[in-house]
Amino acid sequence: MTKRAVVAGVGHYLPERVVPNSEFEKSLDTSDEWIRARSGIERRHFAAEGQTTSNLATRAAQAALDDAGLTPGDIDAVIVATSTADLTFPSAATMVQAQLGMRQGFAFDVQAVCAGFVFAMANANALIVAGQAKRIMVIGAETFSRIMDWTDRSTCVLFGDGAGALILEAQDGTGDNADRGILSVDLNSDGNYRDILYVDGGVSTNTTGYLRMEGKEVFRHAIEKLAATADTALGKIGLDGSDIDWIVPHQANIRIIQGTARKMGLSMDNVVVTVQDHGNTSAASIPLALSVGKARGQIKTGDLLVTEAIGGGLAWGSVVLRW
Repeated sequence: MTKRAVVAGVGHYLPERVVPNSEFEKSLDTSDEWIRARSGIERRHFAAEGQTTSNLATRAAQAALDDAGLTPGDIDAVIVATSTADLTFPSAATMVQAQLGMRQGFAFDVQAVCAGFVFAMANANALIVAGQAKRIMVIGAETFSRIMDWTDRSTCVLFGDGAGALILEAQDGTGDNADRGILSVDLNSDGNYRDILYVDGGVSTNTTGYLRMEGKEVFRHAIEKLAATADTALGKIGLDGSDIDWIVPHQANIRIIQGTARKMGLSMDNVVVTVQDHGNTSAASIPLALSVGKARGQIKTGDLLVTEAIGGGLAWGSVVLRW
């Protein structure tokens, strides 16, 4: 028998405040039409004053527990993928652990920016396969509205806040591609591209900083690297794009999503798209899309999914899983 990390539950949470594109017209030289044409984004959610990343993550975690019919006592570990943790330390994951009322297990954060949830899933899968945990809560949560330069129309209109959570559970499989759960992982990074997507502040500089991005360069790398990592992950288990039921991509930009699907030879009918409603929620975007995709009735038990993402670092990767 082969041990697999199988999805037991999924959930998400979005802050109450919805910010349509038109709101930016009041302070920036931009328009709803301009934003939609370049990104596909129509609206996004912003966290309320005092509402932190761990708060969003805990709400998403509870939704996933409800979906799975589990309690916090059934979870062995919490992994939070985020670049916008509440504090420098302790980790957002330990805060979620406390807010859920967990006294058992372990918790830690993963920081790979927009690719964070893919990296977190890879870590959770490894821990489950190694027998270190039976059930792991994997969360992507961000409050990117806190690191926006509101005078930069090329970036501040793109990002939003939110959280999504996935519970992975150890189950026995037969070892073939018909198994439910994570079947393959591919992770990559290249620090030589640091300057095309970064925040110009941090602990050692005693500043918070703002997000900075060379949009054209990021776009150029994104399609090539996302399609390549998905193909690599599929190739590891002898599959290709024709075997996929759904791509569930990082929701950064509709043109990147369309370009990646096209490069993989797939129709947009096979892609779960939420970017129009949430904007780019960084590490939260894939679990948000998984939760919304299930709620819409798109993602069903037995479907073969590829999730792929790229973020600052550059860091990028993909996970192949059967729902």
